[in-house]
Amino acid sequence: MPSYQWKGKTKGGKVKEGMMVAASKNEVISALRKQAIIVSSVKEKGKEISLPKFGKGKVEQKDISVFTRQFSFMIDAGMPINQCLEILGVMQENQTFQACLYHVREDVEGGSNLADALAKHPKIFNDLFVNMVAAGEAGGILDIILKRLSEYIEKNVALKRAVKSALVYPTAVVCVAVLVVIVILWKVIPVFAGLFAGMNAELPLPTKIVVGMSNALGHYFPFVIIGIVLIAIGFRAYYKTPGGHHIIDNLKLKLPVFGVLIQKIVIARFCRTMATLISSGVPLLDSLEITAKTSGNIIIQDALMIARKQVEEGKNLSEPLRDTELFPALVTQMIQVGEQTGEMDAMISKVADFYEAEVDIAVENLLALIEPLLILFLGVSVGGIVIAMYLPMFSIMKAMSDQG
Repeated sequence: MPSYQWKGKTKGGKVKEGMMVAASKNEVISALRKQAIIVSSVKEKGKEISLPKFGKGKVEQKDISVFTRQFSFMIDAGMPINQCLEILGVMQENQTFQACLYHVREDVEGGSNLADALAKHPKIFNDLFVNMVAAGEAGGILDIILKRLSEYIEKNVALKRAVKSALVYPTAVVCVAVLVVIVILWKVIPVFAGLFAGMNAELPLPTKIVVGMSNALGHYFPFVIIGIVLIAIGFRAYYKTPGGHHIIDNLKLKLPVFGVLIQKIVIARFCRTMATLISSGVPLLDSLEITAKTSGNIIIQDALMIARKQVEEGKNLSEPLRDTELFPALVTQMIQVGEQTGEMDAMISKVADFYEAEVDIAVENLLALIEPLLILFLGVSVGGIVIAMYLPMFSIMKAMSDQG
């Protein structure tokens, strides 16, 4: 097992350091905690060099949520920010996240406030995260803000997980069905086509269509794959253009069945983000700008930025949101009540709870609708090919019986 050099402080503030043989860094930290030692650093012997550069791995929202909750506990316990970052950095298994926290700690120790240090890493800590931390530092409630942030991220992750899990089954079924159809057309149909050609049988129209598809696939299969790849690349490139982004995001909201689900997801995210920011003391105009950028849909983003401009000119938020005709009456009415009572964050939070529950219901209804559609798709695709191949058999058998 590797050896680890550790450094830390006792509860009395005495600095201690030493070596320990263990299976992992976490095991060292756990052992030292049992000895009432607050760990500041743990380095594997022979790998003492700090992480000056970022790795190429992606930092998941789940990791950020766990980090944020642990950070809030440590701040609440009275630990210095740089020490919290040191310990949490050591605990990270993701090297990219570990390197990020290393640089954030360096900036904090160099005199930067936490929000400015986090803002240097926008791919990991977005505008919402940075602005809420800034509000927490300004108000002296960083531990409370970090706890709210962790709850927000957890709910956001749960929302995405619900949607993804709902799409796994139909996506898998469709992919398997397409693969089966390709294999049948590529390998099985040519055998039947050769058999029919040897018998000089007159093929019915459905069989001719299937044989034609098989021949086309056999001759142009590599070009089909290249075409699919080029279409995917072209679609992504088009989506990155301003015009393409607007058109595609607008189509998403108007899709049958899926459009309603996407709209509810966007509304739920908008409400949850706004409620979290306003309750944390972020000004309304800043909250609208951050919420627009994190909405996930350019149509909603543009509508929120227009609403922000009108709020800046002196209007209430509910009026411009109602004028966009993108937000349901429930949302605008609850915001209006919040403006009148001075409890906008509480009202928007209730709407967020409602729409998150609506997303769960919509996902269940979507699954109930998709299952019969999948059965129909399988029956038409695979069953249609099988029937098309057996139609000439009936003609051949009838001709043979007539001759007999």
